[in-house]
Amino acid sequence: MRLTVQLIGILGTVTLFTSVVPADDDDGGSFLGHLKNIHTIDSTVPANGDVNPYGVAIVPESTGALVAKHVLVSNFNNSGNLQGTGTTIDQIGPDGKVTVFAKLSAASLGGPCPGGVGLTTALAVTRSGWVVVGSVPTSDGTSATIQAGCLIVINHNGQAVMTLSGANINGPWDMTALDLGQAAVLFVSNVLDGSVVRLVLATPSGNGGMPQELAPRVKVAMGFPEHTDPNALIIGPTGLGLGSDGTLYVADTLENRIAAVPNALFRGDSAAGTGQTVSQGMALNGPLGLAIAPNGDILTVNAGDGNMVETTPKGQQVAVRAVDVSKQGAGTLFGLAIGADGPSVYFVDDGNNTLNILR
Repeated sequence: MRLTVQLIGILGTVTLFTSVVPADDDDGGSFLGHLKNIHTIDSTVPANGDVNPYGVAIVPESTGALVAKHVLVSNFNNSGNLQGTGTTIDQIGPDGKVTVFAKLSAASLGGPCPGGVGLTTALAVTRSGWVVVGSVPTSDGTSATIQAGCLIVINHNGQAVMTLSGANINGPWDMTALDLGQAAVLFVSNVLDGSVVRLVLATPSGNGGMPQELAPRVKVAMGFPEHTDPNALIIGPTGLGLGSDGTLYVADTLENRIAAVPNALFRGDSAAGTGQTVSQGMALNGPLGLAIAPNGDILTVNAGDGNMVETTPKGQQVAVRAVDVSKQGAGTLFGLAIGADGPSVYFVDDGNNTLNILR
């Protein structure tokens, strides 16, 4: 009860700030059905040679080195293509200009991160200019050396200022954020223990101070299957997206389904378990990245093929698009994000290390 009251105090005006859009029954069809063309914006490989782009996030407002409507991309592998060793976040403009927003090292994170740096699909940026990225590091690119990692908090100039580790952070693989301006609610999928954890973080703007946690961390779901893999390093719950009614959608990769966790903003425990099955099988083929479309539908990309799938909250799979520009099929698609200008979806393809847009 105390936690619920505390969160209600923090989130009391949540409907005024939520970035998700209610479903539009007048759309006349699926969201993906209106998107016809795929354009490759540019390579995601920075000067240090990092590869395997994972996370994708749109910058909402310009501040410091962050430029509104540019795209941040986190890299999971180093130049030697060792998984769990990537240290860079790219910032890519609509014109294709690529700059390095952040280059991180274990010695300059501002806090502990068990195992060091290996940036994952967990990537979010707030209107007040804070970037949060997940790290699931290895020392040699194999699952034998994988460690729990952390969330790394970065300021608007690309400098790491603190980490969030321990206590329910165990392999932060993907993330979605509800941006409230001066605070953000983060949902993080943990690939090492099959859970989803909620964090509430103060995100002051300008010189308003450092981020800090405002409420205890809570596992809102748990029990998702996960295991190490010689090719993918590790497989487990991945993409997350928050619906306009407060339902959290989870890409349950190994069970080949989309799960729904109700009342995710305020629930005080993990009694939801692995959630309610929204849709399973059919066009879903190991769903990884997940985003909520402007019409309220759930977009996922498959690990098992090069497809993007649109599913309604009621479980109907209404559209499938082949989006793998590298033509390598399985294992190339990870993060995705809804575009800021007009109907579009940004996605990465690690088969050729590119950022692409479907519009």
